[in-house]
Amino acid sequence: MARHGCVSHRADQPQVRMNGRKIPPVWILALPWLTFGMVSGFVLVTLPNVLGAQGIPGARLGVAVAVIGSPMFWNFIFAPLLDVRFNRRTYALVFGILGVAATAFTVLHMHQLVVVEIVMLIGFLSVCMYQSAVGGWVGSLIGENQDSKLGAWSTVYNLSGGGIGTMVSGYAIEHWNITTAAALCFAVFLAPLLAFIWIPSVQVGTVRMGENFSRFVREIGALVRRPQVLMALAMFILPSASFALTNVLSGWSGDFRASEQFVSLIGGGGIIAGGIIGSLLVPILARRIPLRALYLSIGLVGASFTLCMLLLPRTEAVFGLVFLGENTMQSAAIAAAAAITFEVIGTGNPLAATTYALLIAAGNLPIDYMAAVDARGYAWHGISGALLTDALLSAGACLLLVLLFRRRLLAQPQRGAAQVGNLSRGTSSTCSSV
Repeated sequence: MARHGCVSHRADQPQVRMNGRKIPPVWILALPWLTFGMVSGFVLVTLPNVLGAQGIPGARLGVAVAVIGSPMFWNFIFAPLLDVRFNRRTYALVFGILGVAATAFTVLHMHQLVVVEIVMLIGFLSVCMYQSAVGGWVGSLIGENQDSKLGAWSTVYNLSGGGIGTMVSGYAIEHWNITTAAALCFAVFLAPLLAFIWIPSVQVGTVRMGENFSRFVREIGALVRRPQVLMALAMFILPSASFALTNVLSGWSGDFRASEQFVSLIGGGGIIAGGIIGSLLVPILARRIPLRALYLSIGLVGASFTLCMLLLPRTEAVFGLVFLGENTMQSAAIAAAAAITFEVIGTGNPLAATTYALLIAAGNLPIDYMAAVDARGYAWHGISGALLTDALLSAGACLLLVLLFRRRLLAQPQRGAAQVGNLSRGTSSTCSSV
């Protein structure tokens, strides 16, 4: 029975209204991912550039960026906190403000490296928690056949946010006084949270950890043992569709005799164009291909594309083709992975934020370790060695997963397969708070 002010609904039915409020279109539901993208762009591009310009040695700079960016791999440890006591909109609001405030504080104290590391580590952990809270919250709102759309739009905003955050913070720090730059970053990075006004809040099956901690731990243990979760983890952890070449290819542009101006141009425009094209292709393809099969198909097509690049001459134009192609494929893979994550979460999942954080962290892992593997391939035989290494490992991982899960890949799994235990029994209570 639903509590006062709530609407009781079947967990497998699409939702259109909550407490009399219409759920907004998917492109509005995905707007909060802009904030995560903007802070990520600041951490991965602007911050290293500014610190490097201050004369900080490259090795020390690399350590600082690695430390600050590390929460994307381990923030899932804290994600269960997002599924207890308060609704996820509250957590998203708190962690979003904290992460953006840490970014603005960092802009004010760029000359103090230790302070930057500590504050921005907390800040990036906060925006990772923010993303998990938003993913669990919004993922619980959407209905059938919307997983691929939300996966696509969240990826578009994430990647576009990276470009916006880089441009805004970089320009402001270079041309304006530091206080104004910090204020601008705070205002712009926080602006997407205004979308919270139109997105209904959800309160489903959350438990108070202090009241029943052992039950809560059992629910989390049961979550990671669910077949659909295990299958998704295997697909994301293996390098089936990581396309990690996108993160290191610009460093090898000399092999293609590409000018710095061309690399900068294709690096900016290629990422945005590839991100939008690749992401928005996923909902179209998902109408005909189940998401898991689509994800591995993207990996196999991408591996074939990478192998074909071995046959082309090392020219500036070919560098542009490789960069744009790899970015398009990676964006499609990220969107498909996000769609699979939302499908696994389902509607009214009491552990939605935990599920989201776990699967997203798994997807980030091969992007990191494959960059190191591709670098070994480059050391072995130059750019040809890197392309060959990346393509063969990706194709091999895809084929292995096809052999392991061939019966499940073409099946349409039940949405919300990650729901476990007594917290979800087919119905859930959904509340809208203003």
